[in-house]
Amino acid sequence: MKIRSEKGFTGIDIAIAVIVLFIFISLIAVLIYNYNSSSKELELKSEATYLAIDEIEKIKNNGFEKYETLNKDSTQDADGNPLNQSVATDTEGFYKTISIKDYTDIEGNENKIPNLVKQVTVKITYMFKAKEQSVELTTVLSKD
Repeated sequence: MKIRSEKGFTGIDIAIAVIVLFIFISLIAVLIYNYNSSSKELELKSEATYLAIDEIEKIKNNGFEKYETLNKDSTQDADGNPLNQSVATDTEGFYKTISIKDYTDIEGNENKIPNLVKQVTVKITYMFKAKEQSVELTTVLSKD
């Protein structure tokens, strides 16, 4: 009785090993891509939120008087700066839109006294994966 020697690898063994290795490397690559994509999205959203908060703080520091004459149809602030789609403070790729509504412009408040309360909304837009993303914050300004 002669037992055959099994030295070395066959072509099928090598092919299966390459396929299994390829599948694992592909899975790891997809996981790394998703992780990097998610972290970049989070970074951009955080930056947009920071810019929106910064803009809200500037508006609050300026006080009600600067925005008293503005309403929902205004396209420039009291200093002549544009309110629609302007570049957000030295940060490339982020654009801000500021909308100002008098309290009487809000639905259901038409019979209230005008120019006492303003609702200010800051919207920061940016591009991510060829889609426009945005962060929107709203505050209220009132006359002292």
